[in-house]
Amino acid sequence: MKLKIYHNPRCRKSREALQYLEDHQCDFEPVLYVEKGLSEEEIATLLTQLEYRPEEMIRKNEAIWKENYKGKTLSAEALVTALSKHPKLIERPIISNGKEAIIARPIEKLITFLK
Repeated sequence: MKLKIYHNPRCRKSREALQYLEDHQCDFEPVLYVEKGLSEEEIATLLTQLEYRPEEMIRKNEAIWKENYKGKTLSAEALVTALSKHPKLIERPIISNGKEAIIARPIEKLITFLK
């Protein structure tokens, strides 16, 4: 089973998860989602795998959120569009096995997920 880690190299928790996967010789593919972005379809797939609503995937302390979206009533579709347009808003790191996904923070969530 090949895993995907939706990874932001500037994030300490994301680097920790990547290091854990490397140290345990897991078969994985890093996805640098901040650089290349994710389509609305990819985000919808991750939301299904996470069993999350769009608002649960949003980093609400990001300036982009506070300046553009905070306090507004937005539909699920509008939130997915915002996540696609501003990938920095996506919680991280996300680990997916193709069927299920988790936000691997704290690292114990990743350890449990891999068992």
